[in-house]
Amino acid sequence: MKRWKHRLHEIIFEADTPAGKLFVIVLLITILLSVVFVALESVASIDAKYHTYLDWAEWIITVLFTLEYILRIVCVTRPWKYIFSFYGIIDLLSTFPKYLSFFLAGTHSLVALKALRLLRVFRILKLTKYIRESSVLVIALRTSRTKISVFIFGVLVLCIIFGTLMYLIEDNSSGFTSIPRSIYWCIVTLTTVGYGDIAPQTPIGQLVASLIMIMGYGIIAVPTGILTAEMSKQKPIDTNTQACPHCLTQSHKEGAIYCHHCAKPLNDVD
Repeated sequence: MKRWKHRLHEIIFEADTPAGKLFVIVLLITILLSVVFVALESVASIDAKYHTYLDWAEWIITVLFTLEYILRIVCVTRPWKYIFSFYGIIDLLSTFPKYLSFFLAGTHSLVALKALRLLRVFRILKLTKYIRESSVLVIALRTSRTKISVFIFGVLVLCIIFGTLMYLIEDNSSGFTSIPRSIYWCIVTLTTVGYGDIAPQTPIGQLVASLIMIMGYGIIAVPTGILTAEMSKQKPIDTNTQACPHCLTQSHKEGAIYCHHCAKPLNDVD
């Protein structure tokens, strides 16, 4: 990779250098401003008074994002790898709606897709501690997915049983007009949400509802305990924000020389 491309790659794709941190901070502020402008434009009174200014501001931001998108393509070894990557697709989706508004009416609101770019917040200011903890959480969720899936299936079975039971106990005037609607009530009650749109009226129904409410407090604690137990087994890996210029893989270990995915040098400069 040529030296100027390598330097540009460090600024745009990294957050470990002063220039990279500044770039990401400016980018994040621009994204927030863009989302604020789109939200303000949706308010009729504000749009009627400041529509021209908001439109110009959005065009300026769109041009900046377009330049950023082009620079990201230029500074990587394999442009198509970035274009079809997760963040590459988000970058494209957050840029083209404003241009699309030239041809199709009503597409301007799609500019709010720029909010998805806020996912990059985890690469700002080298928040190593939070990146490390998030990786532990992901691993814990992946490890405990079978236990949690079995637990959710068991809760679903209970909701079907109690929902059917409440359909038999209560009548239509209480809101239990069908088994699916009764199951919906059971799910709302078991999760302690309690919308109040359906409520049992008979003493037996109220007794069953009370049991479901008490059971809900115990059920909520189960997945939390499973996840906490798995997280306690995980050891965080010390990673940085460095991105491979060849395959765009991120989260390399501190001091790594080669990419852990494609095994190519992370600092490949001619």
